[in-house]
Amino acid sequence: MNAVEASSTPILRVENVSKTYKGRKGDTLALEPTTFSIAQGEFVAIVGPSGCGKSTLLHIIGGLIEPSSGQMFLDGQEFFEAGAERGMVFQGYTLFPWLSVRENVKFGPRMQGLPLEEQESRASHFLNEVNLHGFHNHCPKQLSGGMRQRVAIARALANKPRILLMDEPFGALDAQTRAVMQDLVLGIRKREKTTALLITHDIDEAVYLADRIFVMTARPGRFKAEIVVPFGQDRTEAVRDTSEFFELRKQVSHLLHDEGRKVVEAELATARIREG
Repeated sequence: MNAVEASSTPILRVENVSKTYKGRKGDTLALEPTTFSIAQGEFVAIVGPSGCGKSTLLHIIGGLIEPSSGQMFLDGQEFFEAGAERGMVFQGYTLFPWLSVRENVKFGPRMQGLPLEEQESRASHFLNEVNLHGFHNHCPKQLSGGMRQRVAIARALANKPRILLMDEPFGALDAQTRAVMQDLVLGIRKREKTTALLITHDIDEAVYLADRIFVMTARPGRFKAEIVVPFGQDRTEAVRDTSEFFELRKQVSHLLHDEGRKVVEAELATARIREG
């Protein structure tokens, strides 16, 4: 299934976007032509085996990688390059180590030329949103990994993006901190009416956070399935103990298991060719 439509007017629409990497030994199709859309206020997760092109797709939407084909539209306007209306959060914290926490969050609004008063207001608001009271003047090196990622989220939100793009944002965190961060994102999503696209390897994370989950095939990546998550924006930790959560997790797991097997088989075939 290459086309998955959101149920209402989309903020983001991606039409037949693909990516082929050129190489001396031939071209590599990383992402098949892919079409989907995300509605305002929707939280969408993409899961898939390693190397399937899910991060490539997110980076294309973020304007960091040029697509080989296709078009992308935000609020009906076609775009090609990076822009403040698409906030990005990566697994690495990507903070400026020479700036304080507050100055890191103010950086985007300052680059937009906003008045100092508005820069300060946004920094205070979003640092409070990520529960960093009292840490505004700290340097990133003084913070834990989870706290640094909270700064990264606040910095992305300070630009007031139309959509938040997250590439394995909690992948480097321990399980307990990761769970705290997931609840933090749920709270921000509800209060700020955030629209988000999340790339993750964590099935539980996808089911816990998303309204829809797209499952991708092994490379070359394409959408294999769309799964609707029925829990709504008011979900809490308690949904993890429900039969519905368990069944959704099992469904996604089975879909990914088949694709993971294909990856292993392809790797073994490549190894045999090299040995032969």
